[in-house]
Amino acid sequence: QVQVAESGGGLVQPGTSLSLSCTLSGETFSTYTVGWFRQPPGKEREFVAAMDSRGGTATGDADFPKGRFTISRDNAKNTASLRMYDLKPEDTGIYYCAASGSSTVTRHLDEYTHWGQGTQVTVSS
Repeated sequence: QVQVAESGGGLVQPGTSLSLSCTLSGETFSTYTVGWFRQPPGKEREFVAAMDSRGGTATGDADFPKGRFTISRDNAKNTASLRMYDLKPEDTGIYYCAASGSSTVTRHLDEYTHWGQGTQVTVSS
């Protein structure tokens, strides 16, 4: 059984950077596509970024301007990371890491079968 856990959230000021980490355990991490999603207050969960087992990546609408969000993974350590730059108040929300059995990167929430509890990110001065 795959277990997912996020860490690294917190309160940060606008314009700063923050890294979130995700650890997967219980299965062969390297075969999964790993995704990050977020849920702003009062809104639905939305896609942020994903990386498949071969290194293919995709980012969502939140990655504007392009390059504000960067996803990476270390299969040897069973971890994935989301690096966020130039954070804005609208980036506030609960950030979730998830794993999908899809062989290619996917943005679709319902293709992710294993979810972490989420970590809160608050961007405020």
